[in-house]
Amino acid sequence: MRDFHLPGRSPVFATNGMCATSHPLAAKVAVQILESGGNAVDAAIAGAVLLGLAEPQMTGIGGDCFALIAKPDGTVLALNGSGRAPAGLDADALRAAGHRAMPLHDAHAVTIPGAIDAFCRLSADHGRAGLATSLAPAIHYAEAGIPVTHRVAFDWRLDAETLTGAARSHYLVNGTVPREGQLFRAPHQAEILRRVATDGRSAFYEGEIAQDMVDSLAAMGGTHRMEDFAACAATYADPIRGAYRGAELVEHPPNGQGATAILLANILAEFDIATMEPLGAERVHLEAEAAKLAYDARDRFVADADYTTRLAHMLSPDTARALAARIDPDRAMAAPAELSEAVHKDTVYITVVDSDRMAVSLIYSIFHGFGSGLASDRFGILFQNRGAGFTLEAGHPNEAAGGKRPMHTIIPAMLARDGRIDMPFGVMGGAYQPNGHARFLSGIVDFGLCPQAAIDAPRSFADGGKLKVERGYTDAVRQALADKGHEVVIPDTAIGGAQAIRIDHDLGVLEGGSDPRKDGCALGY
Repeated sequence: MRDFHLPGRSPVFATNGMCATSHPLAAKVAVQILESGGNAVDAAIAGAVLLGLAEPQMTGIGGDCFALIAKPDGTVLALNGSGRAPAGLDADALRAAGHRAMPLHDAHAVTIPGAIDAFCRLSADHGRAGLATSLAPAIHYAEAGIPVTHRVAFDWRLDAETLTGAARSHYLVNGTVPREGQLFRAPHQAEILRRVATDGRSAFYEGEIAQDMVDSLAAMGGTHRMEDFAACAATYADPIRGAYRGAELVEHPPNGQGATAILLANILAEFDIATMEPLGAERVHLEAEAAKLAYDARDRFVADADYTTRLAHMLSPDTARALAARIDPDRAMAAPAELSEAVHKDTVYITVVDSDRMAVSLIYSIFHGFGSGLASDRFGILFQNRGAGFTLEAGHPNEAAGGKRPMHTIIPAMLARDGRIDMPFGVMGGAYQPNGHARFLSGIVDFGLCPQAAIDAPRSFADGGKLKVERGYTDAVRQALADKGHEVVIPDTAIGGAQAIRIDHDLGVLEGGSDPRKDGCALGY
């Protein structure tokens, strides 16, 4: 139980259904869908699409998504809604042009947006209310407008300089960054969503909406063609799993980095974390060292599923034991390798559980703040820059190539016990996400925290040769970490965000938590 003398949040409890996400209007809309007879899939789509309007710097219909769906019968499905590079993307040509890494704010970094196809597929395969019902709230708010919240305004100011060309007219208000409380409207997106609600995926990936994207990208030097958009298709896969002290961590397989979270947790399982001070330097140090090793493996092995050949090696407890043996409890190691993917902090996450106990864990992103900073001329579709997740290292599994999916940072997750899902959860924060999954898992399992307390706990992250330590840690902890050889810094912004819903199958109660680092909340009924 939290100390009621201190600022904080209490867990949210309900019996019928619940949503936890990073914006209150999206949580409200999702719960309304549940109350009107929709299921968790219908509600998750409704909330997620609305988040693209409520937090446009984080996500939108020009982006990608990944989802885990736990059916009431215990089956768990993974849906990959990430798009592929256009067929014309050529790593040799980029290297010849002088690029040593994928350009961030360039049409070559724009992969085909996969989220709309994924939402259509989810609704058709697992929804109950129909796609039009799920999209109706976002259509309303795109026209009526959404008041800009404090965290969104902060991020908007931080990332607005990324916007160029048509993106400035669509994502600035009267040419300026909107202030807190000001309404943001996107009437062109309302028109897109109306067409998708009526005609399905073809309205987005064929015809004049797709032509708007192709023409706009071509004018910016892209190789995208109508055929690239028409071929976009979400794909199902089996989740990957890893055991941790009686619990099971369920992750999405590559091209996401879920295997990194399992490897990191397996490394930490070699140490008696539960005996350590929860907010002490010893735990932070071990977590940082384990992350360096797990992320190094990620950067060498994780790519498009068709190119990831060492997945079993990453998931093996033997690999974790060998890596754990390299950790010195008293001294920080140099980072084995710089992170090859372009580090960012931006995405949104939503989880929903309904009265039948279907659970959805869904994460949805345009990668960097405002993605590529580029938008289509007519409809104002903000393009993701997920192609920046590729490497230009020749022969690497994640080398950029046409028709290929890049390595992705966004990863939904679930925890299972005794063979059944008892907690969908997700952690935002780009590269931090596997570290965040392992830390959340440890908080729940090693220290018996409730979801809200595990989310609230201060965070640290070994990133780019520095150890980022939030202000929630004491100066004494920071000094102890510096004494171990870490270059300790306090990050300018909080590290990530998170949401979770615990399913108490015995009591028939749902318990939700939502990160105070964001504007959102957990709501139930």
